[in-house]
Amino acid sequence: MELFLQLLVTGVMLGSIYALVALGWVLIYKCSGVLNLAMGELTMIGGYVCLSLYIRFQTMMSIESAFLLSLLGTLFVGLCLGLITERLFLRKMIGEPILAVIMVTVGLSFFFKGMVFIVWDTDTQVFLPRVFPIEPFEVWGVAIGQVYFWSFIASIILMVVFVSFFKYTRWGLSMQACADDEMAALSLGVSAKFVYALAWAIAFMAAGVGGTLLGNINGLNYSVSLLGLLVLPVVVFGGLNSIPGAIVGGIVIGILQNLSGGYLDQYFPGGIKEIAPFVFMVFFLLFKPFGLWGWERIERV
Repeated sequence: MELFLQLLVTGVMLGSIYALVALGWVLIYKCSGVLNLAMGELTMIGGYVCLSLYIRFQTMMSIESAFLLSLLGTLFVGLCLGLITERLFLRKMIGEPILAVIMVTVGLSFFFKGMVFIVWDTDTQVFLPRVFPIEPFEVWGVAIGQVYFWSFIASIILMVVFVSFFKYTRWGLSMQACADDEMAALSLGVSAKFVYALAWAIAFMAAGVGGTLLGNINGLNYSVSLLGLLVLPVVVFGGLNSIPGAIVGGIVIGILQNLSGGYLDQYFPGGIKEIAPFVFMVFFLLFKPFGLWGWERIERV
């Protein structure tokens, strides 16, 4: 029971990071119907950007202040990169077939990956000095690593900020309007180009923070981009166009990954925890093709 509770709690905290990255994926799909297959690389870029800023700032101030300032800098860099990427590569694809836009995101994933290897090398890099203490603390007999706990808190705060932005701000409501009915939104004066640019910017920001938190847990290397791809089972489970589904899906996949690693690795050595979410996704699609809260498309002839 202690092992189960340990895996469950850690899975919830890890899943909150997946949920944060999934928000960016869902947002792009809601606005444009495009699956952004470069999300893993965006996650990796965000982690490296935050690490570079942290190395520069930690010599001038306390560790906590340096990390918070680096996190804010990562959000700003993600905003700028998202706007630039949308303007240079994706705006010209408006009106083109969805498959063509998806292939552009595949090309972007290779481009971003190459840029990361050129700028930051391929060796594993860590946040030094450590941002979070190594010593865990216990809650009801369950040991919780501080890096997992504070990553969970940061993810929850940012998810609340993003969801509040979608529900209560003019720009967020414009994005929802475009997602529901683009032609009706255009007739009301909503700029589709601005909405798409903002969607990509927020996706970059969410992925960047997710990469930062994952980098504090496991270090930064090529595998962070693979962890970013775990967002795909998350959004498929919750529904490709459902923000609540992204949050619930992230928690479920995080728990599933941890439990499978804790209980099945002894029988299937070799990384069963990385495979389990995709196996779950395949079987889930057989019974619920649109996810828990995805929009079901009904075509009448």
